[in-house]
Amino acid sequence: MTEQRIGIIDIGSNSIRLVVYERTAGGAHRAIDGSKHSARLSEQLDDNGALPEPSIDELVELVNHFRLICAHHRTGHIRAVATAAIRNATNQEHILHRIEAETGLPIELLSGKQEADYGYLGMINSMVIEDGFLIDIGGGSTEVSLFKGRKLVQAVSFPFGCVSMTKRYAKGGMLTDQQLKDLEKHIEETVEQEPWLRNAPNLPLVGIGGTVRALGKVHQAHVRYPFPSTNNYPLDSASTDELFELMRKQPLDKRSKIPGLSKDRVDIIVPGIAILRAIFRVTMASHYVVCAAGLRDGLFYATRFPDRPRLDDVVTYSVNNLAALHPEAPMQHTSQVNRTVLSLIDLLGAELPDSDRARQYLDIASILHRIGASIDYYDYKKHTFYLMINSHINGLSHRELLITSLVASYKGKSRVKQTAAAYKPLLSEEDVDTVCKLGVVLQLAIALDRSETQAIGKLSIEASGGKLHLRALRADGMLAVERKEVDSLASDFKKQWNLTPILYPPDYR
Repeated sequence: MTEQRIGIIDIGSNSIRLVVYERTAGGAHRAIDGSKHSARLSEQLDDNGALPEPSIDELVELVNHFRLICAHHRTGHIRAVATAAIRNATNQEHILHRIEAETGLPIELLSGKQEADYGYLGMINSMVIEDGFLIDIGGGSTEVSLFKGRKLVQAVSFPFGCVSMTKRYAKGGMLTDQQLKDLEKHIEETVEQEPWLRNAPNLPLVGIGGTVRALGKVHQAHVRYPFPSTNNYPLDSASTDELFELMRKQPLDKRSKIPGLSKDRVDIIVPGIAILRAIFRVTMASHYVVCAAGLRDGLFYATRFPDRPRLDDVVTYSVNNLAALHPEAPMQHTSQVNRTVLSLIDLLGAELPDSDRARQYLDIASILHRIGASIDYYDYKKHTFYLMINSHINGLSHRELLITSLVASYKGKSRVKQTAAAYKPLLSEEDVDTVCKLGVVLQLAIALDRSETQAIGKLSIEASGGKLHLRALRADGMLAVERKEVDSLASDFKKQWNLTPILYPPDYR
């Protein structure tokens, strides 16, 4: 199958973005290009609520620019949508007509409900979470949704966002105590119309969109967080309030130097977080969770999988997608290693504190352990670790992703301890021990197919008398390569499990 490409253009109230997604010949999906332009459309609406002609001219020019980028990528389908700024403009029909007439692209004007639905879809396909509230703070609107059992229950779109609130209450980006009270009162009076927001306390408030992502980046820089991702990043209310007051009291020239905060968000970040905090109090949420996905991701899934856009298993989809992006790894060998390692941990895992979690770690690690060879076979384990922690393996916490990546790239305890030291305090000494135990189990499964010929058709596994008896009940040949590999691994395996693995060739008598 040849590559297929989809372009998503999002005409937002604060920024206008393009993402080009590709479906590879192997069936994997990835973003191959993207662009962002800070437009502040909500800020440009005149006193009559209309977008002026010069602003429309710039918008048309930018959409044409994005269309040309898509054309260079030979994008087969472009989906362009507009949200609150155009939705609220009194001359929306004129704007949409001009864009389509001058670019050839029809623009979908999303309702507030549709915007909430697509944002929810992007989030739920990137996280393993059952119940919670979802908030998407845009430039001109804020969508809040309630989901339970991974299903959307209720959603509402409020007509305020970080740009419109900045324009109304914090011109110049500074928000005084009185202006903050007025802003919060405005929000509280507006949300009173939605009493369901107060009926599900103590749930996480998941945030998507630029305001929440910026908050996550600033907090990570503030605490020197060691992991390079904001997706699935938890934040407590006290930390959020502390950062909010820190930024609110700083003049823009000092605020612009805060690590993690982009220059185009310096003046709107404080009103944006003020909205976030107000909704947090109304919903009586337990904590915040930053989600890196959002509206554009939801639009991609809805466009690519129109019949079933919501993923049933987020982790499995992400793992299989990453494996398909690196087809250099021999699939039959990887499948054999996966089957063997799960059989091994089913026998050995009873002594681990969380055998189900350990099984998941090994399941993922065995599928992905060879993807680093797509960079270079020599030292591929190092490349595997890098690819795993810097790729989108959704549904895992940062700690879980680190453990899984260390298991997949296992090359002895000293190397694990050296790598783990860079990620303190995410990983504990117990985590390091778990990695070493699971890492050597994966290495044993790899050794049992060292010839990469799937010579062992059926394997019996038994632990007794300080030995791990591995009997090939059905095999091609005498397994000389596999037996030598198992013997060389025996000492390391015994240190971790107090068992010496022995591979017996098939008995042909």
